[in-house]
Amino acid sequence: MTYSVKETFSPSVRALRGAPGPPAPPVAPPDPGALAAKVRTLAPSMTRSMQRVAEAVAGDPAGCSHLTVTALAVHTGTSEATVVRTARLLGYPGYRDLRLALAALAAQQATGAAPAVTADIAVDDPLGDVVTKLAMEEQQTLADTASQLDTVQLEAAVSALSGARRTDVYGIAASGLVGQDLAQKLLRIGLIAHAHTDPHLAVTNAVQLRSGDVALAITHSGTTHDVIEPLRAAFERGATTIAITGRADSPVTQYADLVLTTACSRESELRPAAMSSRTGQLLVVDCLFIGVAQRTYDDAAPALSASYEALAHRHTPRAARQA
Repeated sequence: MTYSVKETFSPSVRALRGAPGPPAPPVAPPDPGALAAKVRTLAPSMTRSMQRVAEAVAGDPAGCSHLTVTALAVHTGTSEATVVRTARLLGYPGYRDLRLALAALAAQQATGAAPAVTADIAVDDPLGDVVTKLAMEEQQTLADTASQLDTVQLEAAVSALSGARRTDVYGIAASGLVGQDLAQKLLRIGLIAHAHTDPHLAVTNAVQLRSGDVALAITHSGTTHDVIEPLRAAFERGATTIAITGRADSPVTQYADLVLTTACSRESELRPAAMSSRTGQLLVVDCLFIGVAQRTYDDAAPALSASYEALAHRHTPRAARQA
């Protein structure tokens, strides 16, 4: 099944593009298993009172599922309006729907599913404990990203990349490394792709894009000006624009035709956001690459074989090459 990139535009993007388009389809509430991931992703953008509500329902779904909206407001020291706003921000039409999701999540946990683990790394932790904690954090970030990734948007992004005349990728620092990973993967299957980590070069390249090209921005915060600026330039020139970000309502999404969200585990002193955000970003990048390779298999497979053959001699011991 294929998807039209234009059909997935949000109403705000359609207005900027000047295309009326059909009304956006209703959004189904998130799966109960994705609730904890939604809380971790959205908590930094919530007010402190909303954070208390979100943390309460994610930390004790069974207990909170028995509370009325008034009781939960009292339990968290907030108001009924705050509880309802939090439920809606998490993707549920109202508090009743959130309670049903909490009951379903509690039932899932009662069957013996492994609980989510978040463990800070202490400065005096033995290296073996560091390995264990990091592995659990990485697994949680991958699971959270997979649970909230919009496959309709992902399909549309794959379609756009598969048929693009040229793809530009923008990212700074750790996100720039992820962008370089995607660009080199696309190059190896015969597609034209360039990753830009220099903000000046990113903009000067973006203004050369047009309809039929793709511009992809990677920024966990969604507020990195050096990434937003080239994406906006590409957007205004008619290129299909994609944002990979941890904040679905962040500024970068204003200029994105398609938005792919990632999760991020809780930050700590020794584990900055750049570490955990990179894990989710790499998962999305790998999903994009595999999807594109599937769509373009007849061309991608020979291109991959050619690149392997071209580099084979570099992996052969010198003595063997001279024999």
